[in-house]
Amino acid sequence: MEVGKKAPDFKLPASSGETVKLSDYRGKKVVLYFYPKDNTPTCTQQACDFRDAYPAMVDSNTVVLGISPDPVLAHEKFIGKQNLPFLLLSDEKHKVCEKYGVWQLKKLYGREYMGVVRSTFLIDEKGKLVREWRGIKIKGHVQQVAEEAAKL
Repeated sequence: MEVGKKAPDFKLPASSGETVKLSDYRGKKVVLYFYPKDNTPTCTQQACDFRDAYPAMVDSNTVVLGISPDPVLAHEKFIGKQNLPFLLLSDEKHKVCEKYGVWQLKKLYGREYMGVVRSTFLIDEKGKLVREWRGIKIKGHVQQVAEEAAKL
């Protein structure tokens, strides 16, 4: 993964019941955000921030896609509970997470485990990676992403 290069394409099951490919969105900007788990406090805050910024993103020809290892059914419940207007994609085998370099060794309370490092990628209309944010903090992040998308 390198800024300025083509973003890796993928095919994943979506919360809508369909299979989604990144290349399906050529002609639109894509905000691709990776998060660890549905219905956890920080992931819920992030999803709700994207929900609240969604109208402005649509106005700037930008699609939002969330990816986590959760199954599609969990995504459907999360979307319903939080009223999310965008698709969540299921990467249960971590293949796309690995392609994007977000499946990493993490530590919590002295315990090591593999998991998703919260990251966001901005992809232009031609499928080129134009910006990445890795290991992000939630406060102000979505606003920054929305501003960057609007500038493109």
